Amino acid sequence: MSWTRAAFAVLLAVVGTGAVAQPRQANWNSTVVVTPEGGHLVGNPAAAVKLVEYVSYTCNHCAHFEIEADAPLRLTFIAPGKGSVEYRPLLRNKIDLAASLLVRCGPVSKFRGNHAAVLRSQEKWFGEVSPAQQQRWNSPDLPTAMRAIAGDLKLYDLMTARGYSRVQLDRCLSDRAAATKLAEQSQFAIETLNVKSTPSFLINGEVQDAHDWSALRPRLAALTR
Repeated sequence: MSWTRAAFAVLLAVVGTGAVAQPRQANWNSTVVVTPEGGHLVGNPAAAVKLVEYVSYTCNHCAHFEIEADAPLRLTFIAPGKGSVEYRPLLRNKIDLAASLLVRCGPVSKFRGNHAAVLRSQEKWFGEVSPAQQQRWNSPDLPTAMRAIAGDLKLYDLMTARGYSRVQLDRCLSDRAAATKLAEQSQFAIETLNVKSTPSFLINGEVQDAHDWSALRPRLAALTR
């Protein structure tokens, strides 16, 4: 059978069954953009439901939320374009600053994986702080303090396993402009939005009194039916 006859046969089969080829639906999980507020938005930027999470990388409740909510959010909320999730850091301490600088290091396409890796391994790298570590971390020089934290807590190891070089990581940890912006964003969240704890959530710009997946899930479900 020639190519022309074969193609014609396929066309007849489609017409005979009434089937119509459908365009492949995009998976919005691969779309990541930086918002004007400085957060990282994952999903359809034009989605009708916009979820914002204020997160601290030293918050065990944030780590629990990541583990519990990640799969359902990606599969049923973000992927079909029903909603987007924007992640904004809320700094509680210098460790949060170092972790946030590392998570945001490099291209925006790596953000979501960095975010998940730091939170999901939190129990391994975040623990008791010795007096010697505290002294190093209190250095008035930002790069020195950030590098000490990354070294003491093995965050360098975590990020190099994700393909970063030590030079890249040190450059991100020494970014004073980025550190200042992160601090200002946290200050805005606390003073203007009255965000006091982590994780905290906004849905379409409104602060929620829900702080875990069990409370947040039905609210999102009601808006995306």
